Amino acid sequence: MSSQTRILHLLDDATPGGVTRVLDHIRTCPLMGRTAQHKVQMVPKHGTLPECEADMIVSHLSLNWRRVPSLIAFRARHPSLPISHVEHSYTEMFTALNVRSKLRFFAMLRTAYALFDSVIAVSEGQAKWMRRRQLVTERRLHVIPSAVALDGFRSLRAPNAQPKIIGAIGRLHQQKGFDILIEAFRQLEGQSLSLHIYGTGPDEARLRAAANGDPRIRFMGHVARSEDALEAVDIVAMPSRWEAFGLVALEARAAGRPVICSGVDGLSMSAGPSATVVQGFGVAAWQAALQAATAKGQHTSQDRATSCESDFAQAWHHLIQSHTQHAAQTLSSEAATAMA
Repeated sequence: MSSQTRILHLLDDATPGGVTRVLDHIRTCPLMGRTAQHKVQMVPKHGTLPECEADMIVSHLSLNWRRVPSLIAFRARHPSLPISHVEHSYTEMFTALNVRSKLRFFAMLRTAYALFDSVIAVSEGQAKWMRRRQLVTERRLHVIPSAVALDGFRSLRAPNAQPKIIGAIGRLHQQKGFDILIEAFRQLEGQSLSLHIYGTGPDEARLRAAANGDPRIRFMGHVARSEDALEAVDIVAMPSRWEAFGLVALEARAAGRPVICSGVDGLSMSAGPSATVVQGFGVAAWQAALQAATAKGQHTSQDRATSCESDFAQAWHHLIQSHTQHAAQTLSSEAATAMA
């Protein structure tokens, strides 16, 4: 595959977060740049999608019924161009907790996914849900776990041998389950323990009220560099109610921080084999997990997600190569037929 292969990534939400960070990594990672040129183009959330000049299009768009007509028109305007979609949002637990009309929702996903040459799940947990619900054919389904540059996390100092600071990093939103974490932490004894919550979001006032003035719970606000937050904590807790992947868990692994997480969707995959997985969202179970993690000494995890970036680049290389070669063969066959 030529190094000049042009890959255009379409994005309709530039809000800082996991999707934009993964795309920044795709654009700037030297491993990704060896096999293709990656560019990101912002498009409107609704309305017509633009004409695109590229060898392959990758959608990171939000899928809904309002988006489907523009996707149909876009596919019709680019009949021979490979088009893939990365599903960053929808999961089994997202659907269970947020979608009322599930049959209608699944119909929308099947309709939209059928317009793409491939659909990329960001975790095996998400892919299993897609298979079980028959949202996309097995031939077109691929699993590429998300990645960002992790060397900065791997170079952080080791956490304290006796854990004292539990960190929670993410948007202050129902999804992240920080309300569960706060209630569980407040039941822990020990004035030397603390919970540091990094992030902002719509649930901040509610979470502060749940902390009920506990001086051990600190709201740290927005942090520009995730490395700074992880270096300041000894353990990372992620009681997410849904999570397609979970970049914070991956970064914590790279930083050698033990992870305590819920077992939803793809989170346990990103947290790695050394993570403590809490089944369910019961406060008692989370209190027990926090108690166990802080009551014993710990050693820095040796996992460090060492092959994450290279695995990510290799998986994308194979996908791009497969699609662009197939497109070239199809065009060649069509040209030969036309000349016959």
